[in-house]
Amino acid sequence: MSELPAREAMDFDVVIVGAGPAGLAAAIRLKQIDSSIAVVVVEKGSEVGAHILSGAVIDPVALDRLLPGWRDEDTPIKTPVTDDRFYWLSARGGIRLPNFIMPPLMNNRGNYIVSLGNVCRWLAGKAEALGVEIYPGFAAAEVLYDANGAVTGIATGDMGVGKNGKPKESFTRGMELRAKYTFFAEGARGNLGKELIARFALGDGREPQKFGIGLKELWQVAPERHRRGLVQHSFGWPLDNRTGGGSFLYHLDPDLVSVGFVVHLNYSNPYLSPYEEFQRFKTHPLVRDTFAGGKRLAYGARALTEGGWQSVPKLAFPGGVLIGCDAGFMNVPRIKGSHNAMLSGIMAAESAAAALGAGRSRDELADYDSAWRNSAIGRDLWKVRNAKPLWSRFGTVLGIGLGGIDMWCNTLGFSPFGTLKHGTPDHAALKPARECRPIAYPKPDGRLVFDRLSSVFLSNTNHEEDQPVHLRVTDLALQRSSEYEVFAGPSARYCPAGVYEWIEQAGVPTYVINAQNCVHCKTCDIKDPNQNITWVPPEGGGGPNYANM
Repeated sequence: MSELPAREAMDFDVVIVGAGPAGLAAAIRLKQIDSSIAVVVVEKGSEVGAHILSGAVIDPVALDRLLPGWRDEDTPIKTPVTDDRFYWLSARGGIRLPNFIMPPLMNNRGNYIVSLGNVCRWLAGKAEALGVEIYPGFAAAEVLYDANGAVTGIATGDMGVGKNGKPKESFTRGMELRAKYTFFAEGARGNLGKELIARFALGDGREPQKFGIGLKELWQVAPERHRRGLVQHSFGWPLDNRTGGGSFLYHLDPDLVSVGFVVHLNYSNPYLSPYEEFQRFKTHPLVRDTFAGGKRLAYGARALTEGGWQSVPKLAFPGGVLIGCDAGFMNVPRIKGSHNAMLSGIMAAESAAAALGAGRSRDELADYDSAWRNSAIGRDLWKVRNAKPLWSRFGTVLGIGLGGIDMWCNTLGFSPFGTLKHGTPDHAALKPARECRPIAYPKPDGRLVFDRLSSVFLSNTNHEEDQPVHLRVTDLALQRSSEYEVFAGPSARYCPAGVYEWIEQAGVPTYVINAQNCVHCKTCDIKDPNQNITWVPPEGGGGPNYANM
């Protein structure tokens, strides 16, 4: 590859990596401040929204700030929350928690049930109308640096590279997109964000980032089973008390229901399968009748950042910033992060616009990093900072109870717990298989419980088969001696898309990677016990093509 031609280059004031809520909000705000600022957004999905997956109930606080007249327009934000319910589930029933005992910040009245992918498509139209250039189908594969180590932009990946690593006839060199400032808005566990956090030691003095995996299906349900505006959350069954997670069930227009399940990735049993727990959850008496006579339309999965206040890294470095879930602004108890992602994009845009106006470039936007903790983002995350560590430390029942008390206390301005630590990273949480018991899951019935491959089909995932595998195993011998022999091959269970398999070939366990199935959830990059798997972007446009997710 050393004989490849030099990449062509384009220069901008600001390059934004990722056309999610954070990246698009930043692009819009930059143009609102100064229409002459040259802004480009690169998006690895085949179109804006193709890789966006969220519940989603959104808090409109950021939209109100960015686009205050949005309620008077035709938007994809059409279903206000009308009924807000919380349940603790046992195997056969459930107990509804009275709304009055819930901390005020948990109230969903005034929020909206949406397809976040469609919201991003709408925001992209707003950005383009202001003059923002958006390039879908181009994956940011490399960070560019100058001689002093400052970020100078990104390079998109080469197209048309074969499995053998050599250019094919269709080969096209990637582009260098150079910038005075580069915003990284890749979502949870962004591959470039991960590199930047390590290179600039942005995580020093912070707690380890924590993650969950969220799985979601979209259903068209029978009209008589649809309850427009109903938001229902649960915790408890089918997870045991030591395994964190919960569910969501959102009724949006027209006769659609989003159902999803989140498993915290600090679980310890290597036999646990988040996908199978999700399928089992749908069989609960409180849930299953919703889907009788319905049709499953879509499926997907995505990692979530759950570390919150304690785990947010330093956000600014020479030439760039982290925004959105590349930084980790999700509020775990609320299961909401889009509003904070957009607010971070707005803040970063205002900081960069001021710097550009003063003639600066490629320095550190320190005011953005120093301001977020005293902003609406900081106030949102501060009140819930102990919910995740309490849950992890004391289990679901006691941990959620203590977390609720702490959130009430924080509403009044104090906490009996101070600020708790998260402890070990998620990849270190697995126990050896010999210490754990296998889990029996229900067999697919093709009506309510489905196998993984039929689910991946609904994600519309597609990758060019003749390209390098984008899931890189550093040491295959270690994968066998540890991941397989010690932990019984958990990647075959934590992956929600059937990417990983251990099969016998000539009597020898062999690791098979079905990269074409990958839905880009990043769970393998997070949960592998040896951090031996690295997710890198495949050829641009590859991956899921979510519709209405």
